[in-house]
Amino acid sequence: MALTDADVQKQAEEEFNIEKGRLVQTQRVKIMEYYEKKEKQIEQHKKIQRSNMMNQARLKVLKARDDMITDLLNEARLRLAEIAKDPARYSNLLEGLVLQGFYRLLEPKVTIRCRPQDVELVRAAVNKNIPIYKEAVKSNIAVKIDKDHFLPADVCGGIEVYNENGKIKVSNTLESRLELIAQQMIPEIRMMLFGANPNRKFLD
Repeated sequence: MALTDADVQKQAEEEFNIEKGRLVQTQRVKIMEYYEKKEKQIEQHKKIQRSNMMNQARLKVLKARDDMITDLLNEARLRLAEIAKDPARYSNLLEGLVLQGFYRLLEPKVTIRCRPQDVELVRAAVNKNIPIYKEAVKSNIAVKIDKDHFLPADVCGGIEVYNENGKIKVSNTLESRLELIAQQMIPEIRMMLFGANPNRKFLD
């Protein structure tokens, strides 16, 4: 049976509509995929931005805390000078620093450096501690106070103890003791100032 022009035109229109529907569907899928991808990119970008902002805020908090601890330690350093202004208190402190220096070196001959104004106080501390040291370690000790080399002018007090050849030093200045105590107490200071860190599993 021969197709009429009308049949040919109808078939062509059907094929055209089918093809048009397929193309529209394909484009619709592509557009949906494009916008889904865009949506995911935007969401990912938001997450990254949010994470960056949280990290920046966390760093600011940590810096503010570190600054507070630094200020606290600086204030403590400024107060060190007040210790040496109290003769009774400072004498007792020097006695402890001298004896500790003896014990840490355990040398038969030592040299002590101090501030020029502390020579007599240090000599008294040495004379008091030599018998204590001898009794404790059952050994003699010869002590020289270095009057040619003193501690730097910016040191608030305390002593440095050297072995005979000067190669081993025990630094017992007020500054060095503060630094040592500060390092040991940083975790405790943080706890007192800021409370426990919920993210920290182990203490320093």
